[in-house]
Amino acid sequence: MFRKILIANRGEIAVRVIRACRELGIRTVAVFSEVDRDALHVRYADEAYCLGPAPARESYLRIDKIIDVARRAGADAIHPGYGFLSERPDFARACAEAGITFIGPPPQAIGAMGDKATARKMAKALGVPIVPGTDGGLSDEDLMEAARRIGFPILIKASAGGGGKGMRIVRSMEEMPDALAAARREAMAAFGDDDVYLEKLVEGARHVEVQILADVHGNVIHLGERECSIQRRHQKLIEESPSPIVDEEMRQRMGEVAV
Repeated sequence: MFRKILIANRGEIAVRVIRACRELGIRTVAVFSEVDRDALHVRYADEAYCLGPAPARESYLRIDKIIDVARRAGADAIHPGYGFLSERPDFARACAEAGITFIGPPPQAIGAMGDKATARKMAKALGVPIVPGTDGGLSDEDLMEAARRIGFPILIKASAGGGGKGMRIVRSMEEMPDALAAARREAMAAFGDDDVYLEKLVEGARHVEVQILADVHGNVIHLGERECSIQRRHQKLIEESPSPIVDEEMRQRMGEVAV
């Protein structure tokens, strides 16, 4: 059991983690920017340390400052919450190098899942069903040729993507050059990486996710499914659980594949 956990986040998620720690008898350390000095998570934690000015890049995104605070406070572990540094493999790596437990996936898992093309390749290698498509790292010429092979409609997707950024639906070869250029521009602006790949567009499909939990002992469980089909511009607006279209047999099969 950890004795003290630093929560590298703010707001509601930080409050929830602090509440869970209290129930387990674990002391907590909050961090905050200057503008969050009187925030609830700061007042709720056992200890609190200022990271710096209001901009996140000068406070909540400063890995060096967070590790320094964790050391000074004597924290055994860091909980990243969501957003900010939670999906940064270099943060998980920095925690390990400092001898502090990162409460989340190991750096190699974050890195693999953070790049959609890499995640797709890994799923394929493990025999997980995937829709027809391409790997990442291909030139526009290679992607054009692949589009002919896959068949339209297709979806251009940013490898480093998320939140619907760097995605374009393409219905004909004539649309491909402009769509590729636009997707690459948007991906570069949003993620600093213009790599894209292709997937066959399955129209009218449901977007259903399965969330999993794993521990360092090799135990993995799934937590059922979430229906995420209500979207705008490829961004989820509502998540519903359980899904109204998933029956018990499908839930079991999807859960096993996810695990």
